[in-house]
Amino acid sequence: MLYYIYQHFGINIFHYISVRAFIGFLTSFLLTIFIMPKFITWAKQKATQPIYELAPKSHQEKVKTPTMGGVVFLGASFFALLLAMKFHFYTFIVILTMILFMSIGFIDDKAKILGNSNHAGLTAKQKFILQWIFAFIIAGLLYFSGFNRELYIPFHKEALFDMGIFAIPFWALVIVATSNSVNLTDGLDGLATVPSIFAFFSLSIILYLMGNVMFSNYLFLPHLNVGELTIFATTLIGALTGFLWYNSHPAEVFMGDSGSLTIGALIGILAIFAKSEFLLIFIAFIPLIESLSVILQVGSFKLRGKRIFKMAPIHHHFELKGWAENKVIVRFWIISFIANLIAIISIKIR
Repeated sequence: MLYYIYQHFGINIFHYISVRAFIGFLTSFLLTIFIMPKFITWAKQKATQPIYELAPKSHQEKVKTPTMGGVVFLGASFFALLLAMKFHFYTFIVILTMILFMSIGFIDDKAKILGNSNHAGLTAKQKFILQWIFAFIIAGLLYFSGFNRELYIPFHKEALFDMGIFAIPFWALVIVATSNSVNLTDGLDGLATVPSIFAFFSLSIILYLMGNVMFSNYLFLPHLNVGELTIFATTLIGALTGFLWYNSHPAEVFMGDSGSLTIGALIGILAIFAKSEFLLIFIAFIPLIESLSVILQVGSFKLRGKRIFKMAPIHHHFELKGWAENKVIVRFWIISFIANLIAIISIKIR
């Protein structure tokens, strides 16, 4: 809306991505801060979190905590995007990603709440199939739009090669992997929220630089028409910051699968637009480690009959070792911050 005000009324300040990015951030933050308490009051009666019976005993006290907060902060983000973002095909792709993956999480959360059990939602297989179907749709649309199919790796400015048609399964894998990784990370108060904020911040910088001819040439980055997606990233930062106000320990609300599955998928799709799929090793370091801990735990138990960790994902391992929940959370935040600094530094290294 603001961009069209600039076009029709000549208010030049709304032409700048940086200005509209800040407006998107502030709008989504304030909306989330304002709406969330009302949602929490309603959800205490209608939508509380079923706790997995094998989770550490300290988690059982969270059984009455409202869930599905992701619907609120993603809704606030969507409204802010309508206000601040200029719409074209790439912005349509990220909004479609948000809608499709939030629908999976919403269906799963609603079933768990109505059934009052973690086993009442979609099965892991059902969620996985839906994620792959939606990811292939998104990747296919992006491929046939003619988007850059070259593959880049961290600390190396030149493209390795053009992926061609193989870009579709690769991009789908990135979206599904990040979606599930953030979902696995969302097990402690604020644990998924802050690393996601860091991830979107790193991606917003890369997208802004790639969308600017002068900056992209100076830094030897591919110049693509992705600058507008900076607004998408900052809007999500604002919404997640507002959500953290209520999600920090002890959490008053959880994001649920409707939030975590969607946030992960959006990190994945923005990384694709930023040609930073492999840079996710740093940008999404904590979700990556959480996923790897589950893969290693399951693989070890099936092959050797032994567990590597006391419990997976790995944040539960540290809880069972005696770390206080808040200590696990803050230490993981610190690690995520450092990893994202490395990701940002890699932009300049050639």
